[in-house]
Amino acid sequence: MSNFTLNSTDGVIDVRDLIKRFEEIESELETYHDEQETTLSFEYATQDAVNFPDHADEYSEFAQIKVVLDEIRGNGGDEQWRGDWYPVTLIRDSYFKSYMDEMLEDCGYLPNDLPFYLVITVDYQALQMDYASVDIEGVTYWYR
Repeated sequence: MSNFTLNSTDGVIDVRDLIKRFEEIESELETYHDEQETTLSFEYATQDAVNFPDHADEYSEFAQIKVVLDEIRGNGGDEQWRGDWYPVTLIRDSYFKSYMDEMLEDCGYLPNDLPFYLVITVDYQALQMDYASVDIEGVTYWYR
C-alpha cells in the first residue's frame, strides 16, 4: 500500500499519486465487498463507511479522492487514466509564487547572476490566468 494520503497542506500534489492511491483503495474495497457479496459504489461510500466501520477511513479517503479526480478530469494535462486526461500537478495557492519562481528559474527565464540593484518583477496574476483551480478541504490548488 502506498504511503500517499491526500493532504491539503502539501505545496504540490502529484495527481499520479492520487490515482495510484485511489486504485489501491478501490481494489481493497472491491475485495472486501466481494467477500461480503455486495457491490462497491461511490454513491454509497458514505453509507458504507457507517455500515462497514472497519473500513470507514478507506471509504472516506476513497470518496475524497474521487471528488477531486472528478473535478479535474478532462481539463487538459499530461496524464491519461480511464479514458480521460488529468493534469499532473496541483499547486497550493500559498505556494504558487514559489513554484512559479522555481519554474522560471529552471527554464532559464530568471538569471542567477543579476546585480543586487536590479530586480525582476513577475506578474503572478498573469501567470495564474493560464491555470484552473480546485478546492481540496477548503484550500485552493491550481492546475493546467
